Amino acid sequence: MSDVPERVGVVGGGRMGAGIAHAFLLAGARVHVVEQDATAVAAAQARIGGLLQGSRERGMTVPDDAALSVGTDIGPFAACRLVVEAVPEDPDLKARALTRVEAVLGEQAVLASNTSSLSIGALAAVLRRPAAFLGMHFFNPVPSSKLVELVIGAQTADDVRDRAVGWIEALGKSPIVVQDAPGFASSRLGVALGLEAIRMVEEGVASPADIDTAMQLGYGHPMGPLRTTDIVGLDVRLAIAEELNARLGDRFAPPELLRRMVAEGRLGRKSGQGFYEWSEG
Repeated sequence: MSDVPERVGVVGGGRMGAGIAHAFLLAGARVHVVEQDATAVAAAQARIGGLLQGSRERGMTVPDDAALSVGTDIGPFAACRLVVEAVPEDPDLKARALTRVEAVLGEQAVLASNTSSLSIGALAAVLRRPAAFLGMHFFNPVPSSKLVELVIGAQTADDVRDRAVGWIEALGKSPIVVQDAPGFASSRLGVALGLEAIRMVEEGVASPADIDTAMQLGYGHPMGPLRTTDIVGLDVRLAIAEELNARLGDRFAPPELLRRMVAEGRLGRKSGQGFYEWSEG
């Protein structure tokens, strides 16, 4: 098993970015997180601090405060061997973040995007070193999820793939390696199941809880597709469905119920209401 890089950068300190930072901190890396402004920096610090406190309460070894820095300056990324971009799932936003970060990276550094559906090849097209770039799709919630999907672009170097596999194993997580195809493996299958479950609610086939129970008890899924949709975020699931619809056809067309719930702000756990009621936003 490989060690994690000594220094790791994360672009974006939201739920996913904070979880990624937390995972590398627990594995012994020094982590620098970049956010857009002082308000977002404070929120990211609080979010990561809460995750570390939870680990401490579970008896895990937690690094001292000096291992984490959060700010608006990308300069510290120059010393990082790995930087993971974890901004929202918008291709233009991601492209801007990636090109900005790549400009300060060393020649041996690996750049990764935590995307769940966007083409790695399309994102790599804006980079000067596409061979050092790949998808590194973590799952929400990062602390408890064991899977990381490594997405290999047409130009991703073999040694970059191999290093990424070792790093994910060093986090105590299980990597899978997939090619750069629409929806990769996890999103394509997960969204197909989730969209059909939403159509069943829309048609009045059964309640969300009963549909989820059918998959849990009937097929051994640890969580049903509608609760999963709430945790992922209905807006995120809609964006992925629209991307897959454009690239793979009508079988991924988003149900009207999904569009309506997103328009109404019922985004799942992060908004407090989706297919279920949630006590935390």
